[in-house]
Amino acid sequence: MRRIALLFCALWLAPLAAAAQTLTERPITLVTGFAPGGSTDIASRLIAERFAANIGQGARMVVENRPGASGTVAGDWLRRQSPDGHTLMLIEVSSHAIAPAALVGGTPFDPMADFTHIGMVGTAPLILIANPRFPATNAREAIERLRQSRNEELAYATSGVGSIPHLAVEMLAARIGARFTHVPYRSGGLMLTAIHQGEGQFGIAVLASAAAQVRDGLVRGLAVTSRERFASFPEVPTLMESALPDFEMTTWNMIIGPPRMPPAVLAQVNRALAATIQEAPIRERLLTAGVAAWNGANTPEVARDFMQAEVTKYREVVARTGIRLER
Repeated sequence: MRRIALLFCALWLAPLAAAAQTLTERPITLVTGFAPGGSTDIASRLIAERFAANIGQGARMVVENRPGASGTVAGDWLRRQSPDGHTLMLIEVSSHAIAPAALVGGTPFDPMADFTHIGMVGTAPLILIANPRFPATNAREAIERLRQSRNEELAYATSGVGSIPHLAVEMLAARIGARFTHVPYRSGGLMLTAIHQGEGQFGIAVLASAAAQVRDGLVRGLAVTSRERFASFPEVPTLMESALPDFEMTTWNMIIGPPRMPPAVLAQVNRALAATIQEAPIRERLLTAGVAAWNGANTPEVARDFMQAEVTKYREVVARTGIRLER
């Protein structure tokens, strides 16, 4: 029996060992769908080094930005790559949950069928921000000022058409009966620069994108969109407690790969990701950047079920609100 058990273990571990060896042969590319400085780019660079180390000795990982159409350009590219584990993507809600439901014409990919869902990185609130000269010093004053905008006199910046900042402001506009002028950019970083410079007077950003600028006073952080205040910004109130009791939105980051990744490769990459997210220094760095690291089980099945729930949720949001986002 002992020999049989040892043989079984050897047979079970052999594909994982082969996968680990294969993944150390050349660099692994971790793609993001936005330009440098956005929330997905920040999260990717925070985890890349330890992610590679946990894959195996000698493994290397490079972050590559493929911006365009709120991450959908990179998503379309990813689904055409080899499923050998050397090309992965860190995604968020905009490209794979909001865009398929809200963009007129949809996306060139199916967020469920066209990818391998590997594991979760974390979740994050959004934050209502404004130019430092915006005539409101708190969320309640800001909402009243926004409520008065009837003829698109106020401009808001976003990280792109179909992004969660875009949907969030449009949902806010519908909620308070206002209309604004949309000024889209190619990343969260460019969006924040535009608000700081006054090209957009306000916006709703992913906290991970805006954290440094809020701390430095380059933009004014007015309220987060989560149900509770965020641990690394306890002084920033929630929008729910300040002005809109029923307004809640969050985003998330997940690692995916091309479709039909081999089970041994998928298992190796998932194990490395889960181990990375549990490391205390990584969790602290993510939290400081505005991302709450994932807690609990972190398997491909969990990631796939999470994605399906998000796709369903935003399909229902679009159907209920009638919001459609033009390209």
